[in-house]
Amino acid sequence: QVQLVESGGGLVQPGGSLRLSCAASGFTFSNYPMNWYRQAPGKERELVASISNTGGVTNYADSVKGRFTISRDNAKNTMYLQMNSLKPEDTAVYYCNRFRAWGQGTQVTVSS
Repeated sequence: QVQLVESGGGLVQPGGSLRLSCAASGFTFSNYPMNWYRQAPGKERELVASISNTGGVTNYADSVKGRFTISRDNAKNTMYLQMNSLKPEDTAVYYCNRFRAWGQGTQVTVSS
């Protein structure tokens, strides 16, 4: 069955960096565009970044442009989100997403 497993979350100070990973299994990873979403407490889930199936096209929410980078390694069935210059407002649970499939999420907390 389709599985998406996020890792790499944690507690980081403002201005710091984290790299999230999403390990995919149960489907042909290279056939699917992928997304990172996040959900902060009391807020709706929002799309953070998207990447095409080949990795050639990426899109970002305005709030993370220039700070976050989405990438993928189709040979490893893994997607990444490099997050730099983190801000307290980036605090959220981050989810890996494919059409009709979600990971369990990984918590990112930005706080001093």
